[in-house]
Amino acid sequence: MSEESLPVDVRAEHADALPEYAERVLDVAERIPPGHVMTYGDVAEWLEEGGPRQVGRVMALYGGAVPWWRVVRADGVLLPGHELEALGRYRTEGTPLRDASRATEGHQPRIDMRRARWGGGERAEGHT
Repeated sequence: MSEESLPVDVRAEHADALPEYAERVLDVAERIPPGHVMTYGDVAEWLEEGGPRQVGRVMALYGGAVPWWRVVRADGVLLPGHELEALGRYRTEGTPLRDASRATEGHQPRIDMRRARWGGGERAEGHT
């Protein structure tokens, strides 16, 4: 993904400050209750800005300080390269999971999106 595909405020020239869009994405990630998830697209829709790829890029660059495992792919597949850590966190938090089928690569379970997906609750002050 190129920087040009990110919202203007994410492409800020000043790398020492967290871009405003990134702060907003991370704020949403922190609001997701334990045992629940939002998709990258859900976060973008909640913010009414950007899209799944932009949210994914923010999470990849800045998400380490927030509960990154709660922002997921829409198909419920665990984040490649972080499957074991995420799976441990899902089990600790009681996030609903679906057993892996025999055809699933690595036989990793998936998130049960129907049961685990969080709708975002009420918007906080400052979010329109």
